[in-house]
Amino acid sequence: MNRRRVLQMTIQSDRGGGPRTAALLARMLQFGDSMFPIGGFSFSCGLESAIQKGIVVDTKTLAAYARTAVEQAARGDGIALIAAHNAASAADFDALVQIDSVVFARKLSEETRTMTVRMGKKFTEIGLQVIDLPFLRKWCECIEVGTTPGCYPISLAVNFAVQNLSAREAFVVHQYGVAAMILGASLRLMRISHMDTQRILYDLNARVDADYQIAAKTRLSDMAGYAPLTEILAAVHTQAHVRLFMS
Repeated sequence: MNRRRVLQMTIQSDRGGGPRTAALLARMLQFGDSMFPIGGFSFSCGLESAIQKGIVVDTKTLAAYARTAVEQAARGDGIALIAAHNAASAADFDALVQIDSVVFARKLSEETRTMTVRMGKKFTEIGLQVIDLPFLRKWCECIEVGTTPGCYPISLAVNFAVQNLSAREAFVVHQYGVAAMILGASLRLMRISHMDTQRILYDLNARVDADYQIAAKTRLSDMAGYAPLTEILAAVHTQAHVRLFMS
């Protein structure tokens, strides 16, 4: 392989074109694993209420619900995640705190706020135990003393930035996590097979590159996630007497 080709591959990786080494790929998989112990299994992203109210009743409606959630995440938290990754890469801690507050302010329901801060704090704490780096330690300390909420997408961005994993890789892990959380919950809430959920997940993954390209070009001030039905379902879920999931 000539030197020009090596340089092109390096530039592509630095711009988010893909993992530079097998070790970085393995670390992306480790911190993006749905089994990573941050409590995501206890949330359903509103799916429980959607099933109880007859909005999600079969494979087709589940796929539509998951697709809406993934699109909403890309237009909202995904944009903030990329901005936070850029801030962390530049060691701009003040910008990180500001972005974190913007994300938290956009969580309308109590359970959505609980989900993002609980997962974000746990992700940071475990990450610090695995990779004890000064910037990550400072982020963890600020969460602990209440200087910043520590929302999950921002904590994910910080973790990936200090590991030299790209914003694109962090975005992929975030979007995959949203879909996996909903589909994992569906297996415990409705009559659906693993084959069905894997087909849905495969289809959802096909759009992640396009979603990243849009999110990466979008300003933080334009971050949005208009899905009123989702917010209504979250509010309904808060008042429910019987619940399997937090949200």
